[in-house]
Amino acid sequence: MIQSNPSEQTGYRPYLPRPTGRLRRVGAALAIAVAVGASAGAGVAGRDAGAAAPDPTPTATTPADGTPAAAVEPAPLDGGDVDAWLDDVLPAALERNDIAGATVAVVHDGKIVTTRGYGHADTGTGDTGDTAVPVDPEQHLFRIGSVSKLATATAVMQLVQDGRLDLDTDIDRYLDFDLPRSFDEPITLRHLLTHTPGFEERIAGLIGQEGTPADLREALVTDPPEQIFRPGTVPAYSNYGNSLAGYIVERVSGVPFEEYVQRNIFDRLGMTSSSFVQPLPAPLAGRMSQGYATASAQAGPFEIVGTPPAGAMSASAPDMARFMLAHLGEPVGDQPLLDASTLDLMHQPALDAASLGTLAAGPRMTLGFFDESRNGRRIIGHGGDTLYFHSHLQIYPEEGAGFFVSLNSTGTSALANHELRLTLTEQFADRYFPAATPAAGAEAAAVSNAPAGSAERAAMAAGTYESSRTVRSNFLTLIGLTGRTTVSVRDDGRLLFEPRPLSDSAAVYEEIEPWVWREVGGQHTIAMRAAGGKVEAIAFDSAFALLPVEPARGTVLALGVIGASAVVLLLTVLAWPVGAIGRRVLRRAPRDRAGRTARVLSRVAVGSALLALTSWAVGLVLIMRLEDLSTVSLRTVQLFQLIGLLGVVPAAVRLVDDVRRRVGWSRTAGSILVLLALAGTGWFAIEFMLLAPDISY
Repeated sequence: MIQSNPSEQTGYRPYLPRPTGRLRRVGAALAIAVAVGASAGAGVAGRDAGAAAPDPTPTATTPADGTPAAAVEPAPLDGGDVDAWLDDVLPAALERNDIAGATVAVVHDGKIVTTRGYGHADTGTGDTGDTAVPVDPEQHLFRIGSVSKLATATAVMQLVQDGRLDLDTDIDRYLDFDLPRSFDEPITLRHLLTHTPGFEERIAGLIGQEGTPADLREALVTDPPEQIFRPGTVPAYSNYGNSLAGYIVERVSGVPFEEYVQRNIFDRLGMTSSSFVQPLPAPLAGRMSQGYATASAQAGPFEIVGTPPAGAMSASAPDMARFMLAHLGEPVGDQPLLDASTLDLMHQPALDAASLGTLAAGPRMTLGFFDESRNGRRIIGHGGDTLYFHSHLQIYPEEGAGFFVSLNSTGTSALANHELRLTLTEQFADRYFPAATPAAGAEAAAVSNAPAGSAERAAMAAGTYESSRTVRSNFLTLIGLTGRTTVSVRDDGRLLFEPRPLSDSAAVYEEIEPWVWREVGGQHTIAMRAAGGKVEAIAFDSAFALLPVEPARGTVLALGVIGASAVVLLLTVLAWPVGAIGRRVLRRAPRDRAGRTARVLSRVAVGSALLALTSWAVGLVLIMRLEDLSTVSLRTVQLFQLIGLLGVVPAAVRLVDDVRRRVGWSRTAGSILVLLALAGTGWFAIEFMLLAPDISY
């Protein structure tokens, strides 16, 4: 689901396009605001400049320069201090970001330190009544988006623990339908839980309106995404892959996924205010917080996640506290969620260099969790977003602590929302778990001696990159044009990322060991893998990577061609009535009939191509709002696009005729421009799959 870390994952994500407004929402689709929870772990690794986030609270662990201080005394992790910190930060942040409400849970040393509610679960606007209802953390449920994936992964690990599932067996053994493959290597549960089965992104059906049925098997069987990467080799966040894992739980256990989780996780832990059921059961439905685009907007409908394992969970803050404690190995409920060895297995990196190559030296997925370590301490977590709710959960396995926050509004922007959650998780780490040693605290600002061969490796990395969370089989390849990152080599041998992944601002990285680079002045690390003298992948977060853009799809070339073509097409259309009026006013003789057929056909092509481009733009905006487009509408747009492409022929005939008849330089130049514009839009349509037979997305 929309994964955090625009994130989100939640993810979160082509990551975060520089264009503003609706174009930004298009680019963020693969990152943060589209796939239920997709914002998941990606966000914690990055900081988005310019977002309206709370200013860091001055503490001993957060110096003025923004880098973590070295070996300072942590604040006491008790209810009094945590409540005071949250009370100081969250109310103002919610108001500044136009967010209606938030719920928070913190655990430590086997206990719930605090659960807090801020703002309103119901603002009293619209049909819900005139009385605003404050958030009660004990009472109100929030949608947690892709944080739900942690429950799904836990269910898988329970069946692994019982010997009913094997992490490294081909999942064909567990499925009752054929999964399309592009590679001979098996797809395993280990791949599904680490977002490395190789699937392209899929958006259709992620979130539906209240009343829309959610059929897990049907959603998985109908138009599955293509496998575009070899399994285990490229981190590429996948709601579809996680949902396959949930369906395997359903198949092997013999009960619906929602029922399995209810019995074996929620009931076992005493999570009486949690459910994957959509819509919620009657006893819980009345306790559900409203969801909002902004605090000043009317409440949105209850969202139906089309693939429930990926992000359909609703829960209260105390229930999420119990879930965190269980993952910390604390006794919660009647019996352990998982035994100690299985918990440890689940919390450790799940892939190594055997499949990832040198990417394994960077941030890696565990069996469900993102690596979100900070201050030299191991932190694992996950973020999640729906259209209205935005959440993040982190646990500190060695320190026995956990932090959970959920917001019930997007607010001023997805970037600002992501930045708010990122700031909270970073402040929590810096306040209560600062750098354990001076070396760990100072590493962010230290300038290392570059390892031998660094200059050569830096040169190999230079280029333009797009997110691995992408589409390559249909018209949504267009999304890849947004949120790209350019990597260049500075004079000092460091690498400049413009923008940094998951951000709108640039960042400089220095190599600290072969193929591993760290942000100068920060704690974020990336790893690279090269082949054939060029970098082929940059892992910048546990389930996300940057991949080089093919030269033919370069941003300047592609946008230059389609931009110029669109301008020519538009001016041509506008010139038609102007020319007709001018001839009538000046009483000029009508054009001769020679070449009339070619002129008419080229005009039809021009109008069709312009209509197609406009329709694609509108369609992308609707898709990024998770509104499904019908097959008829998509095929109609493709028909217009095809007519525009075929119009190259009559446009060429018209040009030849104009030259032959010496009609004058202005008309000949116009014919040349029309031909080039139709050829440009045709090239763009072919290169970016706008005419692909497959229109499932």
